[in-house]
Amino acid sequence: MAGIVTEPWSVAENGNASMTAKGSSRELRLGRTAHSMSSSSLRKKSDLRVIQKVPYKGLKDFLSNIQEVILGTKLAILFPAIPAAIICTYCGVSQPWIFGLSLLGLTPLAERVSFLTEQLAFYTGPTLGGLLNATCGNATELIIAILALTNNKVAVVKYSLLGSILSNLLLVLGTSLFCGGIANIRREQRFDRKQADVNFFLLLMGFLCHLLPLLVGYLANGKTSAAVLSDMQLNISRGFSIVMLISYIAYLVFQLWTHRQLFDAQDQEDEYDDDVEEETAVISFWSGFFWLVGMTLVIALLSEYVVATIEEASDKWNLSVSFISIILLPIVGNAAEHAGAVIFAFKNKLDISLGVALGSATQIGLFVVPLTIIVAWILGINMDLNFGLLETGCLAVSIIITAFTLQDGSSHYMKGLVLLLCYFIIAICFFVDKLPQKQNAIHLGHQAMNNVVTATGGGVFSS
Repeated sequence: MAGIVTEPWSVAENGNASMTAKGSSRELRLGRTAHSMSSSSLRKKSDLRVIQKVPYKGLKDFLSNIQEVILGTKLAILFPAIPAAIICTYCGVSQPWIFGLSLLGLTPLAERVSFLTEQLAFYTGPTLGGLLNATCGNATELIIAILALTNNKVAVVKYSLLGSILSNLLLVLGTSLFCGGIANIRREQRFDRKQADVNFFLLLMGFLCHLLPLLVGYLANGKTSAAVLSDMQLNISRGFSIVMLISYIAYLVFQLWTHRQLFDAQDQEDEYDDDVEEETAVISFWSGFFWLVGMTLVIALLSEYVVATIEEASDKWNLSVSFISIILLPIVGNAAEHAGAVIFAFKNKLDISLGVALGSATQIGLFVVPLTIIVAWILGINMDLNFGLLETGCLAVSIIITAFTLQDGSSHYMKGLVLLLCYFIIAICFFVDKLPQKQNAIHLGHQAMNNVVTATGGGVFSS
């Protein structure tokens, strides 16, 4: 979940600017998050003058909803991909086409879910609205993960969730800082570090929960069976998942109640801070609720198509499942919020860009990942927090380098460029990855360690 941000935005971390009333009361009342505000940059104002002339109220309300929900986004051009994917499924079209069309169809749906949760927040108030955004902010990733679990594709689940975190930390944030730095090359870009610091120590705690199950594989001696190791990793992961969920609940309490002021932006005077019109709900509560349920069902349908066709697409495109899951799925599935973060970076509003990237990474790492472990536990599926040596290493470096990038509260295009290059390095690594999908990285690492022991004649590792 992205941090709650109000207009106007923050100046320097130690600046003396005070909170102004402009925009703040509106954002606080709605409980809008950086995630929802990022998606709002892709919306377009609806022209209802023709629809208002319809004499029948029921028909007029229905057409108004269609105009606001379906046509009220700049991504409406991608909606035809949804029926196209369904038709291709029943017409026996090649599975890679179904996979590609399903990914395209998920793009506008993710943005529309954000819009609908924001509409419901007009009626529920800021606190419940913030909680709604906290649970629906990454609904697409959660649905894909659960459906992949039901198909016993644990590797796809791990890859896709890891890819979402890496994408937010390196690709989204890197693109935002780079584009913002180029667009404001003659101006110093500053942001408030407070919410970034909170996200980073939570991400590091989550990384610890991934690291320890990985290290368990190196603690065993030659007499320890693979079944015992696997059982240890599984039990540790389930216990850690409960701890991670507790920490995420504490994070919500911290963000929405006790320390809300840390996530409230301060004033920033620039040419982009135009007067903002007071926003009102454009659809009713029950209309928004039923639209949200309907779109969630469509997301589930397309996610099922993605999960069912990903291996066939991997074979046809000669791309590894790890590359498709870690790189392609997060880029396409989160394109709406990613584009919004870049747009706000262009406007020198980095607080919201950071809120999108770091908040979404925190939500995936501390909410979606452990919740998936718990769901797998309930379903009787063995899924642990050991994502593999290579994958865990990528996660560690991504968190650390992003934290160092943001440590001084300022930004320029070189920082964004380095983050992007790090993402490209990881993408190249998984692009050439041809290891079998089901091969256990822990056992590979343990075997490699034994080879070192053998080659060196025992030594320090022999015990």
